[in-house]
Amino acid sequence: MTADVLAEARRIADDVLFPAAMAVDEADTLPVWQLDALAAAGLYGIFGPAEAGGLSLDFPAVCAVVEELAGGCLATAFVWIQHFGLLGALLDDDAPAHLRDRWLGPACRGELRGGIALAGLLPGPPVLRARAVGDGWLLDGAAPWVTGWGLVDVLLVSARGPGDTIVTVLLDAVEQPGLTIARQRLAAVHASATVRLDLADVLVPDGRLVGQASFAPSGSLAGPALRVNGSLALGLAGRCGRLLGASPLDAELDECRRRLDLAGTETIQTARAAAAELALRASAALVVHDGSRSITRDQHAQRLAREALFLLVFGSRPGIKAELLRRLGAAG
Repeated sequence: MTADVLAEARRIADDVLFPAAMAVDEADTLPVWQLDALAAAGLYGIFGPAEAGGLSLDFPAVCAVVEELAGGCLATAFVWIQHFGLLGALLDDDAPAHLRDRWLGPACRGELRGGIALAGLLPGPPVLRARAVGDGWLLDGAAPWVTGWGLVDVLLVSARGPGDTIVTVLLDAVEQPGLTIARQRLAAVHASATVRLDLADVLVPDGRLVGQASFAPSGSLAGPALRVNGSLALGLAGRCGRLLGASPLDAELDECRRRLDLAGTETIQTARAAAAELALRASAALVVHDGSRSITRDQHAQRLAREALFLLVFGSRPGIKAELLRRLGAAG
């Protein structure tokens, strides 16, 4: 089963996503048909249970699929992995039964597609707050980086609640009273339709409450998310390697993957930084290999180099930043 899914993911990456990657790079928004192709392969339910239409893949296999798809088109993979937040929330043991019963099947089949707005998890003063009212929760503040606007149906929103808690709700990803949407202009993966949301007393019905828990600043440093994000860098580095041909970078890629797989809480940020730095070097090597033509906008080399820059800062954490600065010679 796992081998079949991985083979299908590579087929989609090579035959569907990669041939369209340059057109996607020039597009304002990712073509929906690319996400439809992932849904048709069952990948929206990648770790969902089989009885709900999911593939029931374990975590290492999920990471391997992310790596394959990122090597096809980073923008597509980037939008797709946002769905993991919704899928994981519905599968949580504490998830309300009525939400799981209503939405888990559609989420696994890709009929309901999720995004995330997790600004409430950021350490420091809250930038997104939730307060209870008689018929639900009011959201107030900002979510600076929300990916997939117009491509997702619902957002998993985490906001700082009363008593230093985190309130998690499901918000319809549509224009509504109190919600202001501003498009972020990105140098790479712009077609991911990443936006800033400003919220002024946006009402979420009480039936959309996923849960409320104590705020733990270290929660945003969780290893599984960083491991999945590392697969994006591995996928990009792997695609550069395939375009370059056999080189010592291939062994480095294997070692980066091994370190990510073995990393614990204390070492995951260092391993994640190593993967991002490898993607940067692999893309630079491809630019040099291809020569002056690599600078023209119709070439994969310059696209991959810009995407590698994106991965240096996407999903970053203090430990990742410090390690990258050290590796790049800007810190001791």
